[in-house]
Amino acid sequence: MAERPNFGALSAMIGDLKKAWSGMDEVQSRMLKVTGTAWSDDQTIKAVVGPRGHLLELEIDPRVFRHPNSKALAATIVATVRMAVEDAAEQSKEILDGSLAPDLRRLAPGGDQLQKMLHSHDADVLVKGNDDE
Repeated sequence: MAERPNFGALSAMIGDLKKAWSGMDEVQSRMLKVTGTAWSDDQTIKAVVGPRGHLLELEIDPRVFRHPNSKALAATIVATVRMAVEDAAEQSKEILDGSLAPDLRRLAPGGDQLQKMLHSHDADVLVKGNDDE
C-alpha cells in the first residue's frame, strides 16, 4: 500500500520557499554590503575585504619597518587577509542562514559544497589544470 504524502509538511515547505524567495532581493543587498576585517596578532596589519573576499583596504603600521623582514611581512599580510575573508564568509553565512528555514538550507543549491566554498581559501585549493583538455 502506498504511503500518503504529508500535505501539511509540504504546504509548510512551500510557504517557506515563498517567504525565502520574496526576500532574496533584500538578502542579496545585505550580502553585497558585507565586509570582513581582521588585525594581525601583533596589531601592525589591518585588512578589510569585500563580500567576495577581494582586498579593499590594507593598513601597515610603520613599526614593521623598524626591523625589515619582507618574508615575515608578506606572511603576516596573507594571514591577516585570510582572517578577514573568514570574517566576511561568517557574516554571509549568518545572512543566508537567517533567510532560509533550516530544512531549505540543506536543499539549497550547492548544499554542503556551498558551505565548504564559503569557508575555504583560494590558497587552499590545489590547481591541477583543466582535466577536460
